[in-house]
Amino acid sequence: MLKYIHGEIYRLLRKKSMYIYFGMLAVGYILITYIRSSGFTPESILNDAYTIFGFLPVLVGGFLFAAIYTDDLSSKNLIPLVGFGLRRITIVISKLILMALFGTIIFGLAPLLHIVVYSVLGFPATSNVWMMIYATSLEYLLTTLAFAALAGVAVYGLQRTTFAIVLYLLLALNIISQLLVMMLGSHVPNLTNYMIGSITDRIFNAITDSGSLTLPVIGFVTYVLIALVLTTLAFNKKEMEF
Repeated sequence: MLKYIHGEIYRLLRKKSMYIYFGMLAVGYILITYIRSSGFTPESILNDAYTIFGFLPVLVGGFLFAAIYTDDLSSKNLIPLVGFGLRRITIVISKLILMALFGTIIFGLAPLLHIVVYSVLGFPATSNVWMMIYATSLEYLLTTLAFAALAGVAVYGLQRTTFAIVLYLLLALNIISQLLVMMLGSHVPNLTNYMIGSITDRIFNAITDSGSLTLPVIGFVTYVLIALVLTTLAFNKKEMEF
C-alpha cells in the first residue's frame, strides 16, 4: 500500500494542471475579494469565510476527486494495477488516504490565504477568528472526504468517469440530500440529522463551543466506513478483463 500511495503522490505532484487550477482559483479569489473590499466591515472576514468555504467541496474537492479517483479510469490504468496483484481494498483505502492528504493541504492553505488577504486589506483576524475560520475549513474538509468516499462506489462499481464525477458534484452541491429529504422526509423523522452535512455541522459546533465530539465523530466515521465497505464490495463484484 505504501508503495502505491508513494507512487500516486509522485504522480499528483507532477500534475501541472493541479497547480494551474488552484493558482487560478487563488488569483480569482484575491481579485474578487479586492473588488468587494470597499464594503467590508470587521465582521466580514468571518462571515465571508462561512460563505466562501462552502464552495470548497465543489471547487477543491471536485478537482481532487477527479485527479485522485478517476484518472486511473481515464488512463485505463486500473486493470493493470489489479492484474499485477494489487488488492482492490488496498486501492479503495489508498484513494481515500490520498484524498485526505491532499485535501488537508489545500483546506489548510485556504484559511491562511483568506486571513492574509483580509489582513492586507486592513481587516486582521483575532485568535478567535483564526480558530473559527480553521474550524469552518475542517468542517468542509470532512464533508469533502465523506462525499468522495460515497462517490467512490460509482468509481469502482460502475467504472464510468463521467457518472462518478457527476455523482460527486451532486453530493457536494447537496442536491442528492435535498432530493432524499423531499422523498423520504415525511416517512423518516429527523432525516436531516443523519445527513453528512448535519454531522459535520455538529462537529463544527462541538469544536467552537467546546461540546462533545464523540457522537458526531462516530457518525462521521460510520459514514466513511460504510462507504468504504460498499465501494470494496462493488469493486470485487465488478468483472474486469485482463
